[in-house]
Amino acid sequence: MSAVVGVDGLARCPWGLSAPDYIAYHDEEWGRPVRDDQGLYERLCLEAFQSGLSWLTILRKREGFRAAFAGFDPGKVAAYGAPEVERLMADAAIVRNRAKIEAAIANARAALGLPGGLAETVWRYADPAAPVPVRVEDVPATTPGSKALAKELKRNGFRFVGPTTAYALMQACGLVNDHLADCFAR
Repeated sequence: MSAVVGVDGLARCPWGLSAPDYIAYHDEEWGRPVRDDQGLYERLCLEAFQSGLSWLTILRKREGFRAAFAGFDPGKVAAYGAPEVERLMADAAIVRNRAKIEAAIANARAALGLPGGLAETVWRYADPAAPVPVRVEDVPATTPGSKALAKELKRNGFRFVGPTTAYALMQACGLVNDHLADCFAR
């Protein structure tokens, strides 16, 4: 399936038309470069929480996540301990999955320990020469770059960052441009 024209006359990636939340995310955020540690940490956490769930669920809980995780400030989240984990487990505004909550905290600590920071580490894997997808079927789930990024992050203590999650992060943060060839956002 290639880009689809919406009621506003704009051609979009088909997934970007299924709900108003998706339209806003597709049009205003997805694929736009995120180059700061805090922004990348937020996207990494959200991608990890999405694993096994609908992205729409994550988008609709995003403000809850931001409140629960101190605006995704890695320095603040890295200081979380058992009391904060229990608080988060009781917070209906987020996805209450202990392993993912503990991973978000561990990932904040790992991000703070990266020489040069998270942004410098992640952006080494940008692929501006990636092929332009024409159809949804042309968009890969993983790439050699996402496999290498996941491996580096894991080596540095990150959790819930397999190659698929790493690729979703790369797409969301503009390291690759997977808007379809006919999509207006490309």
